Amino acid sequence: MGKQTLSVDIGGSGIKVMVLDEAGMPLTERDRKDTPSIPSPSAVISIVKELAATKEFDRVSVGFPGVVRNGITETAANLTPEWINFALGAVLADYLGKPTRVINDADMQGLGAIAGVGVELVVTLGTGFGSALFINGLLVPNLELGHHPFRKGETYEQQLGRAALERAGKKRWNERLQRAIATLHPLFNCDTLYLGGGNTKFIASELPSPVKTVPNIAGLLGGIALWKD
Repeated sequence: MGKQTLSVDIGGSGIKVMVLDEAGMPLTERDRKDTPSIPSPSAVISIVKELAATKEFDRVSVGFPGVVRNGITETAANLTPEWINFALGAVLADYLGKPTRVINDADMQGLGAIAGVGVELVVTLGTGFGSALFINGLLVPNLELGHHPFRKGETYEQQLGRAALERAGKKRWNERLQRAIATLHPLFNCDTLYLGGGNTKFIASELPSPVKTVPNIAGLLGGIALWKD
């Protein structure tokens, strides 16, 4: 069967896990628990341990909502300040007893969604606004578009994150999304722009070519790519 990978997606509202075979195909259902109301490292790791307890795996892949470098989380806008410069890879490897690799969550979702041809931009619409850029399948890591200015003095995340959706309503949120697409596509001249994340279910307007939605499970399926050295 080869090595089995526990793929973990840490989000601002939910923590999901799934076991993948060596080809990246699911061996288990997706399990999910709500992200703790105070999402500190200890609280989040406790949830990951709980979700992993009934699984058999040889290694671990983690998608994290922030900048990640060498297994260390450098930013965490939708979690708590304790995540800044936290050695998540090393700590989880110690807790789970398995080799662990960590990457930005949008980067991991992109790895599970892209075709690997040309310039591909991935945007994740969830608690925050994630982004990932690929050139012929090669990742440009830690692209944090969500915190760049978008409109009316606010960032993409402030205008299109979950809080903005709840505050502005679906109609205005969809109008903003269309404006964001019209801004981002010519900025990157991408061959494909993928929209993922839990809030894609609220997209109510027709998407222009070459924009595609991808299933949320891509955030876990991309975990296998972290071990393709």
